[in-house]
Amino acid sequence: MRTGTASLPLHGGHCPPWLFERMQRLGPAILEVIVQEYGPQEVLRRLSDPHWFQAFGCVLGFDWHSSGLTTTLCGALKEGLRGREKDLGLVIAGGKGRTSRQTPHEIETAVDRLALTSLQPEDLVYASRMAAKVDNTALQDGYQLYHHVFIFTFDGQWAVVQQGMNETSRLARRYHWLGEGMQDFVCEPHAAVCCDARETALNMVARESEASRQVVTELGRQQPAKVVAEFSRILEKDLPNLALPWRHDVPRAGYLNKALLKVYDVQPRDFAGVLGIEGVGPKTIRALAMVAEVAYGAPASFRDPVRYSFSHGGKDGHPYPVDRQVYDRTINVLEQALAAAKIGRTEKMQALKRLSRLANGS
Repeated sequence: MRTGTASLPLHGGHCPPWLFERMQRLGPAILEVIVQEYGPQEVLRRLSDPHWFQAFGCVLGFDWHSSGLTTTLCGALKEGLRGREKDLGLVIAGGKGRTSRQTPHEIETAVDRLALTSLQPEDLVYASRMAAKVDNTALQDGYQLYHHVFIFTFDGQWAVVQQGMNETSRLARRYHWLGEGMQDFVCEPHAAVCCDARETALNMVARESEASRQVVTELGRQQPAKVVAEFSRILEKDLPNLALPWRHDVPRAGYLNKALLKVYDVQPRDFAGVLGIEGVGPKTIRALAMVAEVAYGAPASFRDPVRYSFSHGGKDGHPYPVDRQVYDRTINVLEQALAAAKIGRTEKMQALKRLSRLANGS
């Protein structure tokens, strides 16, 4: 299992319709080959690998280093799989902007429409919301999420691909999640990471932040007035003597009482419970983490977890313009091989596997 993040430069423009239509055909065809050979769970594993995901987008002809690869690839897969979910055993929900906020509804609707009676949609919705909350609130690295896609199988396995934007650096950062084997939403949920650029981040989901998470949870169960008073004292007296390399401006105390009242009413049992409360955002978590460190000696981590475009060319002409004729031939070969395999004729699929082994020198 490999999950992680990737930072990409923002590019202008849109994916041309002629390319998007082809991506809608070739992308699902490749996924169907993977499902036939390894099962739908393998698709989740590969989509959660940032290197494989990037290579996949490049094979489909998108710009190898553009942030738009994420949103366009996910959109093409979602549209291409629409109505074919039962063939692959996969469902894709969510998307960019306002569409991302429809993810819970899309999950529930798909479970009902496909009669997936063995699934509990609320569990999938919880996973979707927590993945977004962690990367937007608990991991404060300067990137605001604007894209969230949730992929799940008919037996309840899931993966998340989401992306955030840093308007100052003009970079986008992609976050990958894989539910398989994940032990905890708030302790090292990213098993591995991939990116060239590192930032100074408040990382409340690092293993080193365990003491901070415990103290923050306890603070949430205390009377809000007491916590606000403690935070105000830190701002007035202690803060000038601290060297806290946090990305964001230090918040003032005015808003904090309202947010803490919600936490106090819930009396959360753990940090995941604090994080999941509506209205608890980055400022609230940052303020509580500050109190936890200064008043209770429980510091949070500032470790940032972050660290193939020759198949058909690229949309922007690099390394060369997309060759539509070759692209269409690839689609036809895969679609014909898949159609033949469904009626028991596997010669073409076997030939593709032999080509793969030949290319790998095995």
